[in-house]
Amino acid sequence: MTFALEMRGITKRFPGVLANDHIDFALETGEIHCLLGENGAGKSTLMNILYGLYRPDEGHIFLDGREVHISSPTDAIRLGIGMVHQHFMLIPVMTVAENIMLGTEIVKNGFVLDQDTAAQRIREISHQYGLEVDPSAYIKDLPVGLQQRVEIVKALYRQASILILDEPTAVLIPQEADDLFTIMRELAKQGKSIIFITHKLGEVFAVADRITVLRNGRVVGTTRPSDATQSSLAAMMVGREVILTVDRRPAQPGDIVLEVRDLKVLDDRGSMAVNGASFEVRAGEVLGIAGVQGNGQTELVEALTGLRPTIAGRVSIDGVDVTNASPRRISEQGVAHIPEDRHEHGMVGSYPVADNLVLNTYYRQPFARGAILDHRAIEEHAWRLVHEFDIRTPSVYMPASNLSGGNQQKMIVAREFSRPIKLLIAAQPTRGLDVGSIEFIHKRLVQARDQGVAVLLVSAELDEIMSLADRIAVMYKGQIIATLDATQAERATLGLLMAGVTSHGA
Repeated sequence: MTFALEMRGITKRFPGVLANDHIDFALETGEIHCLLGENGAGKSTLMNILYGLYRPDEGHIFLDGREVHISSPTDAIRLGIGMVHQHFMLIPVMTVAENIMLGTEIVKNGFVLDQDTAAQRIREISHQYGLEVDPSAYIKDLPVGLQQRVEIVKALYRQASILILDEPTAVLIPQEADDLFTIMRELAKQGKSIIFITHKLGEVFAVADRITVLRNGRVVGTTRPSDATQSSLAAMMVGREVILTVDRRPAQPGDIVLEVRDLKVLDDRGSMAVNGASFEVRAGEVLGIAGVQGNGQTELVEALTGLRPTIAGRVSIDGVDVTNASPRRISEQGVAHIPEDRHEHGMVGSYPVADNLVLNTYYRQPFARGAILDHRAIEEHAWRLVHEFDIRTPSVYMPASNLSGGNQQKMIVAREFSRPIKLLIAAQPTRGLDVGSIEFIHKRLVQARDQGVAVLLVSAELDEIMSLADRIAVMYKGQIIATLDATQAERATLGLLMAGVTSHGA
């Protein structure tokens, strides 16, 4: 059998890392082949080699049975390979047509851009594959779902027969994801071959014809959705059985711990990011903030934890006004914070694990005697948390930057849970983690709730919100536009709310 694409023995080494270890991968014509694996498994490296962004140290690539050498994205495009990156490569102030023809400009009279011809071709491609986009629209005016369509049309405009979609649903609401799957099936039906990179197990069964799983840079197996389950795929990804469902009993909400009223916060550009948000979180419950990333969630969390000033509104914890209080004062009110960006706000990479585990308590007993640190107490504390939270490190004196992402996150969770807390603010707590680490973090969040802690969970993963939250607040353009009981919240309804559609219209 001649494959549309065959990669044989692909090996790629970086200093200290074997990213791809003799990988074999084959793609059939008209097939949607899912490349599944955790972050760091080697998926993106393999696809960057195929697209010419990296060169393999070993191995061969064949297209329709003929060996090819791909040294740059220009080579890949010429050979009919298109890639839609997770972070779109579009210029917001340019039109759809200008973005699509960029680098392949059509000119008339020797020097004038022929945008009419380009627009007509874009309309033909859009109609053929069900990818309706307006060539004259500006990218900055399009929602993310349509921006993604533009990226796909751009690849087809350049006559791609093989499409690489890298985590294509990461920024989509459920309805947009469903639309994308419909488009993918139509593309495959018309003979396009698609490599679909994801870490979301449910999506695999929605659209894939075959699945190849990578772990630690190696292929651990290729299967079909009919021969697999979410549990079996998770086990292939991690190397052990993983419990995918969160076991939790109904919440027993108590008194209000966090109260936010009419909060307004500016972003880094001086624009209104949080625009009059109001909500409360009670002891013993999880309030989930759902929404497409970029609707003010980051600025909200930073304001609640003292990392960003507010310009209006009020924040209180247990009735105490902490509006614009410092991070230390908020921490001393019994607030734990799992930050969205663990490297910027959650740890000091050059510090050892032991020091990172006392970043917010080092000045207190038993870790300090006046102005003198008690290093023995800090070390004993660190080893206790390393064992309790299963932080994989050979030494508590290893720099935190040397830990894997999952172990860095466990370190942060361990530090935040190692003191009495009444409120936990968890922002994107499982971003970039493998399913094993996700399982661990979810258990700890539920345990905190069951111990009477008020939990504010902010996540761009709707599945995570729906499986953990007792109540769900939807954030859109800086406002809380609806709050629902999780037992009554339907995925489709939440998706519409995340797009700004309420019962009163858009």
